[in-house]
Amino acid sequence: MPRRGTPCDWLRGESGRLGEVSRDLRGALARPRPALLRPQVLGAGGGPERRGPEVVPAARRNGPVFRRCSALDVVLGTRLVMASELCKTISEAKLERHKNLFLNYRNLHHFPLELLKDEGLQYLERLYMKRNSLTTLPENLAQKLPNLVELYLHSNNIVVVPEAIGSLVKLQFLDLSDNALEIVCPEIGRLRSLRHLRLANNQLKYLPAEVGDLRELQTLDISTNRLITLPERLHMCLSLQYLTADRNHLWYVPRHLCQLPSLNELSMAGNRLAFLPLDLGRSRELQYVYVDNNIHLKGLPSYLYNKVIGCSGCGSPIQVSEVKLLSFSSGQLTVFLPAEVKSIGTETDHVLPLQELAMRTLYNTYYVYLKDLNFLTPISLPKSLLELLHCPLGHCHRCSQPMFTIVYPKLFPLRETPMAGLHQGRTTVSFVAYCCSTQCLQTFDLLS
Repeated sequence: MPRRGTPCDWLRGESGRLGEVSRDLRGALARPRPALLRPQVLGAGGGPERRGPEVVPAARRNGPVFRRCSALDVVLGTRLVMASELCKTISEAKLERHKNLFLNYRNLHHFPLELLKDEGLQYLERLYMKRNSLTTLPENLAQKLPNLVELYLHSNNIVVVPEAIGSLVKLQFLDLSDNALEIVCPEIGRLRSLRHLRLANNQLKYLPAEVGDLRELQTLDISTNRLITLPERLHMCLSLQYLTADRNHLWYVPRHLCQLPSLNELSMAGNRLAFLPLDLGRSRELQYVYVDNNIHLKGLPSYLYNKVIGCSGCGSPIQVSEVKLLSFSSGQLTVFLPAEVKSIGTETDHVLPLQELAMRTLYNTYYVYLKDLNFLTPISLPKSLLELLHCPLGHCHRCSQPMFTIVYPKLFPLRETPMAGLHQGRTTVSFVAYCCSTQCLQTFDLLS
């Protein structure tokens, strides 16, 4: 026999165990049902009879469906079915002591209370809640999910990382990408087991200094935020291997980052960098550096010599100025200056560091002519510079001029070089040659 009443009536009765329905939706279902019109009966001549339609009271309606469900009924029915499935999924996870729980694409606006009832899910290790509409996390999250190792909250509407997150002492992977984060609480530094932290595509303007307390952290992705600077204590993340800070508002790279012993890949493309620390790249572990699309960046530290570099869209060609700007005179003496000095005093161009100019002058004066640098003691020159002076970090591919602190990379399309496969799609340009000045940079041709 067919069920009596509408499918919505039956669904509401079947879903009564889910708890109270919201006031608005329950009121919508409680509205009086309109009476239906009985279909017209054909007369003897084939046309409809002229008698008026008979009103059929709602109480006399039995059997199959006599009215269409409204759009509101359909929405409610869908939500009730999803809620029923959610309860079933969580109940099974509790009974069978699941270690993984997938709650992606559930249209969740609040953290499911079923997860936090009774003893919670004591055995759960991985919780997937991607692409929902969550705005916050419960304060007792760690109490109810004490063994959580991985938490995936990608693509929600979370604004603040609450203090309670710091109590998940076993957490190793935290993904909060594509949310609305404006603040990361300092308590995140208590996650001493954390290895992978993803905060990309949010609204962060700063990171707490406590991020530096994450000694086991291996991957940090903070790309596409509003960061102006990075915390100085970040260099204390001794296990950090991959740092991605693309598309922020960073003006400089903290020199302390050069001390990271395990850093293998640094990506800071699409920022406002004008220079990089001169000792960046001294670590043998650092092999990949991507600084593409930093329009003010014109030179690279020579320690990045022979690393895999992505720097397409950086800088702009320096135009040769008038000769009178390339020299100065004092009496009968005329001294010609490097082409870079022409831009001194402007805000849009940068010159070689004074340290580089001094090192080249000393090298050319004492080594080229006297072939002896031993008489330069640490008293006349700091030991660090003296050691560097004895062994330049590279030589210009165009004129063989020694380079000590900074180099100018020469752009060549990847398809024209044997390094075409190294970048794996990360950049369209590879720096395979280095020059000591913009003059060499403009005249050097790899293929000639």
